[in-house]
Amino acid sequence: MSGIIAGGIGEKHRVSKPKSSRTLLGLVLSEAQTGKTRKRLCVLPNDCALAAPRHSLSKRCTNSASDRACWGDYDLSTNYYDEVPDTGVTREYYLELVNTTAALDGVSRDVLLVNGTFPGPTLFADWGDTVVVKLYNGLTNNGTGLHFHGIRQNYTNQMDGVPSITQCPTAPGESITYTWRATQYGSTWYHSHFALQAWEGVLGGIIINGPASGNYDNDAGVMFLNDWTHKTADAMYTAAETSGPPTLDNGLINGTNVYDDAGSRFEMDVTEGESYRIRLVNGAIDTHFKYMIDNHTMTVIAMDLVPIVPYETTVLSIGMGQRYDIVVNMTETSGDYWIRAIAQTFCSDNDNANNIKGILRYDSTSTSDPTTSAYSYDDNCDDESLTDLVPYYALDASSESTEDDFAVTVGKSNNLFKWYMEAITFNVSWDDPTLLSVYNNDTTFTSQEHVITLDTADEWVYFVIETTQAVPHPIHLHGHDFFILAQDTGTYSSSTTLSLTNPPRRDVAMLPASGYLVIAFQTDNPGAWLMHCHIGWHTSEGFALQLVERYSEIAALIDYDTLNSTCAAWDTYATTNDIESEDSGV
Repeated sequence: MSGIIAGGIGEKHRVSKPKSSRTLLGLVLSEAQTGKTRKRLCVLPNDCALAAPRHSLSKRCTNSASDRACWGDYDLSTNYYDEVPDTGVTREYYLELVNTTAALDGVSRDVLLVNGTFPGPTLFADWGDTVVVKLYNGLTNNGTGLHFHGIRQNYTNQMDGVPSITQCPTAPGESITYTWRATQYGSTWYHSHFALQAWEGVLGGIIINGPASGNYDNDAGVMFLNDWTHKTADAMYTAAETSGPPTLDNGLINGTNVYDDAGSRFEMDVTEGESYRIRLVNGAIDTHFKYMIDNHTMTVIAMDLVPIVPYETTVLSIGMGQRYDIVVNMTETSGDYWIRAIAQTFCSDNDNANNIKGILRYDSTSTSDPTTSAYSYDDNCDDESLTDLVPYYALDASSESTEDDFAVTVGKSNNLFKWYMEAITFNVSWDDPTLLSVYNNDTTFTSQEHVITLDTADEWVYFVIETTQAVPHPIHLHGHDFFILAQDTGTYSSSTTLSLTNPPRRDVAMLPASGYLVIAFQTDNPGAWLMHCHIGWHTSEGFALQLVERYSEIAALIDYDTLNSTCAAWDTYATTNDIESEDSGV
């Protein structure tokens, strides 16, 4: 049975051929090299200053292949946290969730898809646009909520799409409208935040056009990297709860791959001499990838939704929930080359770890498999080096802060694995979201709701997250970009050196195995915000907490009628069908 895929690089296409499905595409490739290399590029003025000086670019006119730093009256020197173009444009999207079957790697299984495709449709906007997403839940027996991953939702916390936190689940047969402003620019994704629904197929890309720190000829769009199982994620969760993380069957590049003799490779037909931007998204439930294109070098120009001073590498380490924008130059003259997303077995098991591949072709008539070799790499689940991840627009962190220290542990409760932060395993209720409690001025949160209140506006907050477990975790914070002040193996102490001068800013960072992660942000966005591990099993097993930020300002931002009507419809559905949460509630 063939599966339909769409929404990433290239046009919609149907997986039906036993060998390959082709998407017309361009990419940018550079010189063949024999090992992993890194080189910082001097593309724009002062790029090679690792201290990331405050750039001051004169205002120019048109964003073009030779001047991607420009964006009309704005450019890379604009502080996008404070200043956003007023485009007056509203982009509307209509999405419907459906139950269906698909054979994304040649093996048919039940899936839940957005508009019938995997990945779902890409949402496009320009920096400053208003985005309206009208979501209809056409699923037969699942609630839902759509989270726009990495979108800060400035003063629009209710649009964050997290059941139990910012809304009740949207019941089957019901609709919900999300409206938010594209105050950032770059590449990200949307996904369900209801149980493990994202990894049944409810996900898609988001592209917000704006300036970039590297030049390129063409925008190749979003490329999703996913792991995949031949059972549903819900079925696999039973094993995860009782026996630990299950072995996954396969992985996908933009929704397709082979398994045994079935399925098809993702292919890109490219042209010598051109350059292309690829927007990588790791949408996996439990797989850290090393990404590479044989014989070619990547220029990394953004992490998550933060432009960075460009650097070169042949191997890119990308954790769950993270995004990297890369530019690849087509310097080869002919041939076929493997595109690889290598599952790192250090932190998860995959039966097809070294066969998650696509094909880059300089000759569109070729049907041959590449004979190229992978670059060398270390099997680990670490972030890219912090010294490489230099934000192009420089901001410093403050040394004056409040500090919380969260120890991460794992244990069993009623013979089921649970993750703990500060000795609390997270558990919240679908029918009683945090925003409803705030609107009703109810401050009696339970210990398992793990609410941290941050009442002071524009205060710097440090979080120290550490673990003695030999398991790394991708930590994601909603509603903010955070500063990474320290990240290492070992034990954090008061003598640990913190990087305060233009440290990396992003919304997902790896907590190293047997190590610590120190992050900081300002309380500049009122709302109830989730912070959690982006490994699907771990979120469901309680690895989360929530920040109630500037409590006194939140109620005035809430659309009570919508919040209440969504909850009323959910209560009716859940009561009629005897629905109860069997996981953490997020």
